[in-house]
Amino acid sequence: MDHITTAGTATPTPKTRWYKQLYFWVLTAILIGILVGWLAPTVGIAMEPIGTTFVNAMRMLIGPIVFLTIVGGIASVADLKKVGMTGLKALTYFQVGTIFALLFGLVAINIFRLGDGVNATASTIKTSDSAAKLIDAGAHQEWWQFLTNIIPTSIVGPFVAGDILQIIFIAVVFGIALNAMGKVGAPVLDGVQRLTGVMFKILGFIMKAAPIGAFGAMAFAVGKYGVSSLTSMGGLIALFYITSILFVVVVLGSVMAFLKLNIFTMIRHLKEEYMLILGTSTAEPALPGLMRKLEHAGVKKETVGLVVPTGYSFNLDGAAIYLSLAAVYIAQATNTNLSIGQQFGLIAVMLLTSKGAAGVAGGGFIALTATLATIGTIPAAGIMLIFGIDKFMSECRALVNFTGNAVATLFIAWWDRTLDADRARRVFAGETLEPMPAEDPIHLDDVTDIDDDLTEYGHHTPKKISPKHTTPTDDATPSSDRSAAYSKTL
Repeated sequence: MDHITTAGTATPTPKTRWYKQLYFWVLTAILIGILVGWLAPTVGIAMEPIGTTFVNAMRMLIGPIVFLTIVGGIASVADLKKVGMTGLKALTYFQVGTIFALLFGLVAINIFRLGDGVNATASTIKTSDSAAKLIDAGAHQEWWQFLTNIIPTSIVGPFVAGDILQIIFIAVVFGIALNAMGKVGAPVLDGVQRLTGVMFKILGFIMKAAPIGAFGAMAFAVGKYGVSSLTSMGGLIALFYITSILFVVVVLGSVMAFLKLNIFTMIRHLKEEYMLILGTSTAEPALPGLMRKLEHAGVKKETVGLVVPTGYSFNLDGAAIYLSLAAVYIAQATNTNLSIGQQFGLIAVMLLTSKGAAGVAGGGFIALTATLATIGTIPAAGIMLIFGIDKFMSECRALVNFTGNAVATLFIAWWDRTLDADRARRVFAGETLEPMPAEDPIHLDDVTDIDDDLTEYGHHTPKKISPKHTTPTDDATPSSDRSAAYSKTL
């Protein structure tokens, strides 16, 4: 391995009270939001600005955090070839994972065939204004556009639009250039690292409002779409959820078992992020917390910084399951016969279209419409058959996407021989370990906990590291001491 850090356990301390943990308050807010939306739909709909404001505040930071993290990771490595190889390995893994996810959705809908008997006629399906815009956007999107759209027309534009793919492109180019400058670029790299700390501190402030944001988003969703959609198409929703759970347990669980890790302990370790995703129906707000926790679990910072943001655009397992399942359901519902060859053709197209609308509002529908328009055999207007329940499926898509990216990052780190599997196993099991030597002295509790008195990386317990548990590493200086020494050199 290129780096292995052995860290001792902390002196046992009482667990933080349950009512001070973020995930508890977010879960409580979600439940209250469901009740408000169900019992008072008008009030629930009026809560929309609360949810959208919180999500917008989180998205405001995603672009800068992704940019600074990638730049800092690439600029600080000694061998740029390793960064390139890591990127190639990640893209290879993403494609294989997407194929498995697409196949899961395809097999599920072919076994249960929930669309049979619907007998919908495409010409008589009424399309709402909001859906018509998404259909039009998808119909005019070519399968190759996700490649050409990676290059932005300006440096500022991607940050304004929140286009993660374009931000990644700028960050990679900037990081390579900064790395090539050597000592001349050192002050800029110092500034990047300091700005990263500032961004995470701002994120910590915003995260205090996570329960309020989750309440507003959930109250609006239930108030707007109601529970009638759940009962009218409960079979399709249930099939999607069950298929997604099986994918996580069987496929992603097998990858974790190969790494000698347990996917259930990892999920428990990331419970704050899962609650945040469940409340907001998007995985973007959980990205910074995932990056910090994976670093603390023994994955190199540069690997996390490259794989996690890229995975948010290229490794969408939940979206892939949804695309294949929904496309074939629409075909069945409109009595469009698809041969096995045509269904595999769908998968080939979806490998590209699933990445074409990443980070775009209504991206799942745009990708679905783009697929149907490319194939030409399934009427695009058929997406109205599932438009009303899409909101109830978006949470599951986001949760599976998030889980897939966490597993992918661990696997790529193992592939690069830079994963400290023993440390990851202990962190996921809930042990309190010292920060990694190269880990930024930024506390994850600022991101994932509402108790200001807590410290050290989201384990919800004050840390008192015993010296006898400390094992020397290449840089055994505690992070706080390194930070102080670093400041004196400026």
